[in-house]
Amino acid sequence: MDLITKLPKNRKGYDTIWVIVDRLTKSAHFLPIRESYSSEKIAKIYVREVVSRHGVPVTIVSDQDPQFTSHFWRNFLEELGTNFFISTTYHTQTDGQSERTIQTLEDMLRACIIDFGEVGQRELANKNVVKVTNERIDQIRVHLKAAQDRQKTCADKRRRPIEFQVGDFVLLKVSPWKGVIRLRKQGKLSPHFIGPSKIIARIGEVAYRLELPDELSGIHNTFHVSYLRKCLADESAYVPLEDL
Repeated sequence: MDLITKLPKNRKGYDTIWVIVDRLTKSAHFLPIRESYSSEKIAKIYVREVVSRHGVPVTIVSDQDPQFTSHFWRNFLEELGTNFFISTTYHTQTDGQSERTIQTLEDMLRACIIDFGEVGQRELANKNVVKVTNERIDQIRVHLKAAQDRQKTCADKRRRPIEFQVGDFVLLKVSPWKGVIRLRKQGKLSPHFIGPSKIIARIGEVAYRLELPDELSGIHNTFHVSYLRKCLADESAYVPLEDL
């Protein structure tokens, strides 16, 4: 599940769409809500629109929106018996099904803006828009499946599992937080990896929590393994962020 926020408000004041995708059937729910809704309000909508129709999900994967990371939401799902997982920062593949569905929905919204000049539930229900979109989705699925099979075959030939231990020192790829903290001095010539940083915890199978310097305190400290490289140099050879 994921949220599309910062949308133009419709007549009822909704400015956010809550996207919920079933991993098995690929069916999706698009629930209009307001970005200001609390976790308690979100939970009521969840029970009314999802649990009442499909029962209690076994697992849920969501991004790190405040409504989904609150203690209330976690306790709520725990009481329902649902295993709750949060997608890794800067790694959209963790919840790729929702991200793909969101891209398709945003294309539909743009089409409504062009054709109708506004976005609302009535416009999204237009039969022509839905029919054309469904046809495009079917074509995209066929091409995506073929491309994924080719990519998987090539990737599996040289793929090796990457694992680290708590206490290891690793280098962090710059690209995830490049837009958050601008590299002032060297710009494009800055190193692709910075660090080293110490691993303080393993989160699931493919994510690790790092002990980041104070300069990066505004960044979430959990990263997917693909953004980490084992530090083979002297662990004391740390380059201050202000020198980059």
